[in-house]
Amino acid sequence: MPAENAVERPVDRLSFEEALAELETIVRGLESGKGDLARAIADYERGALLRRHCESRLAEAEAKVQAIVEGPNGPSLRNVD
Repeated sequence: MPAENAVERPVDRLSFEEALAELETIVRGLESGKGDLARAIADYERGALLRRHCESRLAEAEAKVQAIVEGPNGPSLRNVD
């Protein structure tokens, strides 16, 4: 679990890897059962935001991978934006 006085970066500014690492830390902390209820609830809320962020980043990556098409000059990436 993050320290209570730690400054949390906005979730939307985290890379997928940063968000996943923070989420894993939160999950380990919650699974340990240590800490008070208020901290657990705050961590759960942060974890939910991180999970949604990771899912969104994965969906974006999946769309880009699915957009790869075979062209006359080899694989190319279709614009999915």
